[in-house]
Amino acid sequence: MDWLLDRTVESCLNGVAFGQNFFTDLDFADDVSLLAEILELLVPILETMASEPASLWLEVNWQKTTVQALGCREDMPLTIKVQGQDVTVVKEFVYIGSLIHSTTESTCDISRRSAMTCAAMQSLQNQIWRSRLAISTKLYNTCILPIFLYGSDFWAISKMDACKIDALDQWCLRMLLGIKWYQFVRNDDVRRLTKQPKLTAIIQSRRLTLFGHIMCMDNNTDAKRILLPPLRQTGEDNQVVPTSRGSAPSNRI
Repeated sequence: MDWLLDRTVESCLNGVAFGQNFFTDLDFADDVSLLAEILELLVPILETMASEPASLWLEVNWQKTTVQALGCREDMPLTIKVQGQDVTVVKEFVYIGSLIHSTTESTCDISRRSAMTCAAMQSLQNQIWRSRLAISTKLYNTCILPIFLYGSDFWAISKMDACKIDALDQWCLRMLLGIKWYQFVRNDDVRRLTKQPKLTAIIQSRRLTLFGHIMCMDNNTDAKRILLPPLRQTGEDNQVVPTSRGSAPSNRI
């Protein structure tokens, strides 16, 4: 796969810029994402990607191949033609277990993970959650929380998303305790009885852990080059300071 990608990107003018860095593709095992600034550059890349494997008696599965434009684009066609094949242009798709939406926001993936978590909770309602609380919380932390927290390290959470996550958190904990919707129990009391931290606090901790892990990487690592702003030298004692990328939106946490 690496050989095919090298052959593809060498013969095409694809890639996107992140500051002073340039990236042509993302790949994980046999899942490949080819990057391009405009749609007109993406078509020849796909054509090259389809022709190069022919020498190895391999072929592209066009039914599993999709195109996505990131950002607000209203002029995107529904399909594009590549070597006589119709490739669908989608607004969202699942890549390595996470839902990637064309708006680049995490709301859709959070909603998807919330629905999966609710389904898992309800499937165990009669068999597990009516048992002892200590057993229930252990199973909840082991079997349920990983469903929701998958990929949460990379979420950009708005205030509205945080409210939805806290509501899901309370719904799950109340199901553990067997509290019905018509019973008036304070959220603080639910938290005290289950001794569970807030989901938003868990996500924040995971994001900080990921940040610390990336900061320990080599400076030439792709993840660190994307995360950190480029450095520039000032005229005073050749000091190196990061360039400004602007402040983060106030509704992000």
